[in-house]
Amino acid sequence: MSSGRIQAVKGTHDILPDEASRWQRVEDAARRLFDRYGYREIRPPVLEQTELFARGIGQETDIVAKEMYTFEDQGGGSLTLRPEATAGIVRAVIEHNLANTDPALKVYALGPMFRRERPQKGRYRQFHQVDLEAFGMERPTIDVEVIEVALEYLRACGLGDFELVLNSVGDAACRPAYVEVLRSALRAQSARLCADCQRRTETNPLRVLDCKVPEDQPVIDQLPKIADHLCGPCREHFAEVRRELDLLGIPHRLSHRLVRGLDYYVRTTFEVTSAGLGAQNSVLGGGRYDGLVAQLGGPELSGIGWALGMERLVMLLPDAPDARRCEVFLAPLVPGALDVALVAQRGLRAGGLRVLMDQEGRGLKSQMKKADKLGARYVAILGQDELGAGLWTVRDMGSSSQEPVPDAKLVEYFKEKLDG
Repeated sequence: MSSGRIQAVKGTHDILPDEASRWQRVEDAARRLFDRYGYREIRPPVLEQTELFARGIGQETDIVAKEMYTFEDQGGGSLTLRPEATAGIVRAVIEHNLANTDPALKVYALGPMFRRERPQKGRYRQFHQVDLEAFGMERPTIDVEVIEVALEYLRACGLGDFELVLNSVGDAACRPAYVEVLRSALRAQSARLCADCQRRTETNPLRVLDCKVPEDQPVIDQLPKIADHLCGPCREHFAEVRRELDLLGIPHRLSHRLVRGLDYYVRTTFEVTSAGLGAQNSVLGGGRYDGLVAQLGGPELSGIGWALGMERLVMLLPDAPDARRCEVFLAPLVPGALDVALVAQRGLRAGGLRVLMDQEGRGLKSQMKKADKLGARYVAILGQDELGAGLWTVRDMGSSSQEPVPDAKLVEYFKEKLDG
């Protein structure tokens, strides 16, 4: 066995303490905002039966065909680390009969997903998503609400530079005919397409519309558009979605090439992009999946939702305005001061203050340097003279002024200073 250093598995990454505050902002913003819209948290397991994703996502999708982490367990069954959240949430909705017990079935989830794809900036083999889903509502108004929540969530996280892109991919009544029209057009241009698009022409023609190979773009731009092949109900549904978005002042851009990568989407599909991410600029995406619940063995229940990659969102966020590790740093300078400092630290923390202290008996100069690195606003010094008088010398790190404060008044003093 090698005695060298063991590194993280390729495609995974450590979220270090300096980064964790951004992740906490993303998670806290989700819980605060989604609650206002009536969405409740659900926590499905990361392990599911492989069949769930094969049936739910689609056997011919790149996710199922190429990217899933699948293995045989000791009982002989096939298990998969979840590559996305929607299928697992739908499975939970069916298994626990949530459609009949929840009068407003609206849920969200946060957690890790797993796909074996080429690691790149903001994309990992273990990555994290925020996922939001609503069930049992068929009218276009829920499409608009789900989109509105997505945009408000990005704003709540501190992101302002983004664009909403919208399309309709039809449904079982009109999409099969369009797929055949598309396949025929692709076959006529097959020699000009990349190998992946040649394969997708036969297995999943809609995925060709999402191709990013530069040489394929002139062909793809001339392909038939699904908007010209929608049935009446799909056209009406999409028109109402756009009307309500306009009513609420939510700008959007249409793109006939927006099809998403999962087979279960129908009608409304959407994506939010940000120029700050470069060529692969998608921040979140989602859409309707009205047939998925029944496809996985449940009732005929409509659904719509979106997922957001947390790594990519965190990359876009500005730094937190206050990155201080503590507000108060206690500096006991003599052996007898340590006990007093421990009691004071407990009282200050109980009062809601962020407090750190030196426990190693270093000199004042070293402790002041440490307090500065930690971003402390105040340093409370307890030397021999202060200990004898029952006082602390409190130094304001911003102004370098200092004043004596009685030990019994320390909590009151700092709460007044910091609350003001």
